[in-house]
Amino acid sequence: MSSQRGNASSRSLDELVPPDWRALLADSLSALWFAELGAFVAEERRKGPVFPAEQEVFAALSRTPPERVRVVLLGQDPYHGPGQAHGLAFSVPRGVARPPSLLNIHKELQADLGHPMPDHGSLEAWAERGVLLLNTVLTVRAGEAASHAGRGWERLTDAIVSALAMREVPLVFLLWGSHAHKKTKLVEASATAHVVLCGVHPSPLSAYRGFFGSKPFSAVDRALASLGHPPLDWRLDCERGFAARTEGEIR
Repeated sequence: MSSQRGNASSRSLDELVPPDWRALLADSLSALWFAELGAFVAEERRKGPVFPAEQEVFAALSRTPPERVRVVLLGQDPYHGPGQAHGLAFSVPRGVARPPSLLNIHKELQADLGHPMPDHGSLEAWAERGVLLLNTVLTVRAGEAASHAGRGWERLTDAIVSALAMREVPLVFLLWGSHAHKKTKLVEASATAHVVLCGVHPSPLSAYRGFFGSKPFSAVDRALASLGHPPLDWRLDCERGFAARTEGEIR
């Protein structure tokens, strides 16, 4: 659940960052702009509901530690409806109705790989298998899309992408929508031969202009193969068994 009107944040923003990521992001977390971002989010929570809940802001980082990242799937900002955002880009908790963008992802997954449509909206299985489900902005005011854009989150997610791009192990970056595409230059600045796949956002406003039929999941698997990595299991209907096997592969 989100914070309610009059409830202040109980922890500073930097304290919420998982320790293994904190080491990679030390310069950003100690910067003045990050402190200002934390103060802004705390004030927003005092004024009214902000999504996701405080403890879920960095859920993408918690679910996918840096050493386990194989694919970076980059979106825009969190869902702004009650109960939807839980810190993973495009995902919603089980039991919550799937937003149109997520439903379009499920449709394309079925069309691309033939996997059955799941009966839930959680993408946690992907996160456990090495897909970093990262938005470019990590919080949002209830009912107001992009209301926390331009406040500093983009600088932090730039730092996350740059830190991953500097790794020697090549990754696949799947960037959906114009906001995500802006991160391309950060990946290309690395000496490591990562693969960047830019695509149309799955929003109903753009899905018919290139998302449907783009076959992004098989494209990621081909990119992984070209880097010498095994393919991902994209299925969402049989989560636990494969996650443990994939963890062993990553190590």
